[in-house]
Amino acid sequence: MIDIHNHILPGLDDGAADAQASLEMAKLALSEGIHTIIATPHHKNGRFLNPKETIEKKVDEFNQLLKSNSISLTILPGQENRITGDLLDEYEAGEILTLNHTNYVFIELPSNHVPRYTEKMVFDAQMNGLIPIIVHPERNQEIIENPDILYNLVKNGTLSQITASSISGHFGKKIKKFSSQLIEANLAHFIASDAHNVTSRSFRLIEAYDEIEKIYGVDTVYQFSENAELLVTGDAIYKEVPEKVKTKKFLGIF
Repeated sequence: MIDIHNHILPGLDDGAADAQASLEMAKLALSEGIHTIIATPHHKNGRFLNPKETIEKKVDEFNQLLKSNSISLTILPGQENRITGDLLDEYEAGEILTLNHTNYVFIELPSNHVPRYTEKMVFDAQMNGLIPIIVHPERNQEIIENPDILYNLVKNGTLSQITASSISGHFGKKIKKFSSQLIEANLAHFIASDAHNVTSRSFRLIEAYDEIEKIYGVDTVYQFSENAELLVTGDAIYKEVPEKVKTKKFLGIF
């Protein structure tokens, strides 16, 4: 398996605190069948600054550490970018790191709302040759309340990535249900761990894929897994025509 969203690099953000914690995450990843991880440290989320050059250097160092410890896991460079109005300027300045140097780029929204400039920003990103991926939209309060926001973004070419722990129920029943609704409406294109450690924020990719297979069948699992591989190589992913999430209101009235 390939995990495209992970905080395994030591000492950069709220993920692995040091090299030992990173190695523990690496060993757990291998035990769960993960052979490749895109490391995606937070950038400009109000707490952490991790520009492209810093991440690339840390990825090289950590791959060497894995090799010296005989851990056959491959780490690729990436970044989890908090959405800002300056993101494209930072990209032009060489601070923004796409996922494994492809055209795919992570966009993180605030947890409680969707900035009004989001639609314009992702459109401008596409006009600059980038393919924006909204990370964990199932945990965004405004999208939960108004899924049409995500529908409109996806309809216009933006992609989205659901967190494995959301599907497995570790973020609660409400988020688990909403994750399923996004999958059913073709509004989810990738499943990734967003792992920060080996305890409270672990991988759980196997659990998520098992849950998806149980509900939607093995073909859906294959599509999500294949999309991760296609992303790493910079190829076009599989995607279906998006639909609006059907939300029942009071007394079942739509």
